[in-house]
Amino acid sequence: MDWKRLAQKAVRSGVRQGINQLRRSGRDTTALTVVDSLLRDGPRDGRSEPAPRPPRDRRQTQRKPGGTTSRPAETSPREDFGKARSASRHKPSQRFPKRPDGGYPGDYRGPVRPVYTPDLDGDADPGEIVWAWVPYEEDHSQGKDRPVLVIGRDGAWLLALMLTSKDNVPGGVGDVRDDEHGTPYINVGTGDWDAQGRPSEIRLDRIIRIEPTAVRREGAIMPMDRFSRIVAAIDAG
Repeated sequence: MDWKRLAQKAVRSGVRQGINQLRRSGRDTTALTVVDSLLRDGPRDGRSEPAPRPPRDRRQTQRKPGGTTSRPAETSPREDFGKARSASRHKPSQRFPKRPDGGYPGDYRGPVRPVYTPDLDGDADPGEIVWAWVPYEEDHSQGKDRPVLVIGRDGAWLLALMLTSKDNVPGGVGDVRDDEHGTPYINVGTGDWDAQGRPSEIRLDRIIRIEPTAVRREGAIMPMDRFSRIVAAIDAG
């Protein structure tokens, strides 16, 4: 028994029944007709019958002046992937508050309990230099974005000291001197917090409260030996 021929007959019988049912319902039978033609025992000329060509999409051609048409330039798979990827990416909106939502309670005046727990995990931690909104000393309702060194916490607030790249006082790393106005600064040298590699100084007589949500970004980690000198200078002052 020719099992292959028997199986083909069974499949053809099922396809033809499907064609008849679709014809009675008024639906298109093109797909099933193509399948039936491919399952015939012996094509007339020994070649498989070509599948019908799909209807031409008028949008795929462009008519040139003079009546001729040309196909649009095809894009490579790499270009298509790049377009799809760029279209799926949305630029995240970054809205950093200019000042704390609940107002600024004033600079910190109490005893400092320094902590050194830097961890570049996206959150500001003691021992890190971050960029944050810092209120002006003479008007707390105004301020600007600037780098600060986080040294501890006061409840929900971070405690920080301001950095500056201005050379207010001479000296080497760790030296503490007052400027012409009597404001104490400590030299902390260079670090990753300044992209231009400029030496920095930290003001020691003003401890600022920083709201964690007002921190814009992390900058770098202050080396532990320099961090220890800074907090020791605060206690000495």
